[in-house]
Amino acid sequence: MQILGLLVIGLTAGVLSGLLGIGGATVVIPALIFFFGLSQHLSQGTTLAMMVPPIGLLAAWQYWQRGDVKIGWAALLCAGFFIGGLFGAIIAEHIPDLHLSKIFGVFLLIIAVRLIFWG
Repeated sequence: MQILGLLVIGLTAGVLSGLLGIGGATVVIPALIFFFGLSQHLSQGTTLAMMVPPIGLLAAWQYWQRGDVKIGWAALLCAGFFIGGLFGAIIAEHIPDLHLSKIFGVFLLIIAVRLIFWG
């Protein structure tokens, strides 16, 4: 049952990522916490490990075929994300789990309010 649940979460995150352009972490982290009881740190680490393979390659290919990808921009974003992810992980490991989950929740709330009221 656990294997099926993880596959469903991954599939859901992938569909929403391809459909809405959201990062899989916005779906996977809360799902791992709520459905599997993982801590915030464990959920974040697991989600980062999930992204090691070229996770968005097929979805990005679909957008690229229609001319909806700026390759140069994507490369620069990737380089920044690569280094920024290291620094973020180092900082996160020094924040208590409860505080980290609250920070994550506030981040999601800000994004949601921004999208709902200012599109």
